Amino acid sequence: MTKIVEKGTNSNSAVKLNTRTKVTRMTLLAMLVAVLVVLAFVNIPMPAGLSITFNMIPVAIAAMAMGVPGGAIVGGAFGLISFLQCYGICGVSGMGVALVTANPGFGFACLMFVQRFVSRVLVGVLSAVVFRGMEKTRIPMYVKGLITGFSSAFFNTLFFMSLLVVLFGQTTYMQNAMAGRGVLAYLLASVGVNAVVEMLVAAVVTGAAGLALKKARML
Repeated sequence: MTKIVEKGTNSNSAVKLNTRTKVTRMTLLAMLVAVLVVLAFVNIPMPAGLSITFNMIPVAIAAMAMGVPGGAIVGGAFGLISFLQCYGICGVSGMGVALVTANPGFGFACLMFVQRFVSRVLVGVLSAVVFRGMEKTRIPMYVKGLITGFSSAFFNTLFFMSLLVVLFGQTTYMQNAMAGRGVLAYLLASVGVNAVVEMLVAAVVTGAAGLALKKARML
């Protein structure tokens, strides 16, 4: 009888712990999406309609705390906000508005959705893969977070700019922005400062977040 009671008690404790963990993760997920909404209005304008943004930090944190599902969800939230900004919702993307205004058709909107939303979901997934790849190593948690944050910003810049050139390179807006320069020259001129700042900030902040998550026993 004692063994049965103990087994039942352990089972109940495990269920309670599992439920508490799920609630904690859902709360964190909601908080990260809320942070994304706030960050949507915090951009540092740069030439060529681009801006410095720190939206990849919540994506990287979700990727660490909740793996591929979390990275995909928060990455998708970032992508959806970025897409809506092309239409003046949740802030304004100067480049996005210019492109959509010149090409208001449904087909163009679908391409914009791919560039803004699908790429960010992929970034969240890949960031989680990067973090999980270091999970069983002896790399300090701060360094793991630093690498994950850096990777998220790197992937974001890589996919966003690559798709920008591939999908919209022939538009009048992009041709004027490139001003006769080659693709590589345009990319270096447009995102040089942006990319460096975003990657460094994302790395430092995500590294600190990794330590906090570990202390909270969420990693």
